[in-house]
Order: sequence, then structure tokens, then C-alpha cells
Amino acid sequence: MKVGKLSTDQLKELIFSTLNNKREEILVTPNVGEDCAYVDFGDYVCVMSTDPITGTSEEIGKLAVHITCNDIASSGVSPLGIMITIMAPVGTTEEDIKNIMIDASSEADKLNVDIIGGHTEITDAVNRIVISVTGIGKQIKSQLINKDKPKVGDFIVLTKGAGIEGTGIICFEKEDELKNVFGDSVVQEGKSLLDKISVVKEGIIAGKVGVSCMHDVTEGGVLGAVWEMCDLYDLGCSVYNDKIHINESTKLICDYYNINPLRLISSGSMIIGIDKDKIDLLKDRFDKESIDFSVIGEFTEKGNVLVGNGKESIAPPESDELYKVI
Repeated sequence: MKVGKLSTDQLKELIFSTLNNKREEILVTPNVGEDCAYVDFGDYVCVMSTDPITGTSEEIGKLAVHITCNDIASSGVSPLGIMITIMAPVGTTEEDIKNIMIDASSEADKLNVDIIGGHTEITDAVNRIVISVTGIGKQIKSQLINKDKPKVGDFIVLTKGAGIEGTGIICFEKEDELKNVFGDSVVQEGKSLLDKISVVKEGIIAGKVGVSCMHDVTEGGVLGAVWEMCDLYDLGCSVYNDKIHINESTKLICDYYNINPLRLISSGSMIIGIDKDKIDLLKDRFDKESIDFSVIGEFTEKGNVLVGNGKESIAPPESDELYKVI
């Protein structure tokens, strides 16, 4: 099996086919493109998600908080608490653990999120630190995004740009090499992208506007996230290559390592489906909060197409481009 998260076919065959979902309280069952579980608690719904950090050891406490809170925000819900599991290899110091928790606590405070539990151990089962985080939020049931709403003609919006998280990770992991090639300013710009990896603000705003759907961009990059949304909702899409923003440091680094920025992990970016009649309202709300975004395409009846100099099919996500570099 390839490094990275399982392919769509593997998820369906090896994971989803084994599940026996029988509880009526579970409102949304696992599926490709679903970021969260929804549990019915009467007038409220508990929204839950879980994610690991395995692709880097740099900024790991910070990344661990944001990737899970981003999932909660993709439902238009404010995260309120997280639980952190740390599996650390033999040789890890007390200072290492303390620094991870200082970083995690600092990022959680910025999001008004409490760390409410978890587990920490030293084990020879791993050769570097692995963190898994579970997040929870709550929402009034009537205010949840309608999961059946996306339709043909809805715009597809991307916030911030492509390859944000992957660029930041590569700049930390390959800092000396990249400084020799591009100089300090490019590397610092790339590293600074990790300061933009939260999508909580835009997720909550979009939820209040009343968008069709949301999906944060993780492994598989922008094209992977778009494909997953189309698969989830049984729609196609047309995506326009020239509408997708790519930071200069991302362009340079992806060219240098011969990787595709549109297939590079990009926490910090949110894919949003929205009715064309609501795009001006979303733009107004995003502009007021200085959230960069662009309309990169729209949902169609069938076929996932990337339009550039010509047209090419958007393939299902595979192993992320990050793993070709680190």
C-alpha cells in the first residue's frame, strides 16, 4: 500500500464495507468527503472529527490543533474542545513533550478551544512523534448545513489558495537545502503559510451565510478535495486552473521538487459550494474579515474536469505530493 491516507476505493472496500451503522442518533455516517460525524442530542447536534499528524515533526502541536478544528468548521460549527493523543518514540525528552503542549495550548487559545483530555506515552512502536486529535463542537440542529443541498450550477469557492500546509511543512523540513537554492526570503514566506492554516473563521462565516457544502483541503490537495465533494454528492465539476491562487513560494518549491501544487496537502484552504445568488453575500462577509478567496469553478451534471490550456479529467486523490519530498 502507498504512503498516505487510503485511496477512495480502499476506504470503501476495507473500511466502510465493514461498518454496521444502526444507531438512529447517528445522523451522518462515514463517507468519502465527509469531514465530521453528527450525533443527535435533541435540539442540538454534537459534531465530531478526528485526525492525525504523521507527515512532519515540525510545528506538530500547532498543526494537530488546527487540522481537527478545521474539520469541525467545515460544518459551519465552532469547535469547543479537543482531545490529544501523543505517541512519542524512545528518546523523546520531557522538554519535547512540554513544547508540543505549549504550542498546542497557544493555538487552542487563539480559537477559544479547550484541551479536554487525551493520552501521552513513550513507545517503541513509532520512530517519530505521532499526534492524533479528536475535536467536538455543537450546533442547533435546525442551523446545520443541509447536506443534500449542492446542485448543478452552484459555484465552487476556494479560500486562500493551493498547497498552503504542504509548502510550510516542506520549508521547515528542507530549510537548509531550500535556503541554498532560493535564499532566506522564499523559505520564510513558505514557513509563514503555516500561520494561515486555520479555516475556522471562514467556516463559521460560510455556515451563517448558508452555503451548500464545505470541505477543508487536506491530503490530495485542492483537486483531491474537489473530487471527494463531487463523489459525495454525485455531481461533476468544471474547475478553472487559472482561477486557483498559488503563492510564489509554493510555485518555486513545487517546480523545484517536480510536484503538483494542486495535489499538495493544503490545510488552511476551504472548498465551499454556494448558490450563485449568495456569492455576493459571501464575498461581502469574507471581505470584511480580509479572507482571500476565489470562485474556481462550478458543479456540473457529470465528469470532473480541470480546464487550463485544454481539458483534463480530475482523478481521485492518491498519495499526497508531500510524501515525494519528505
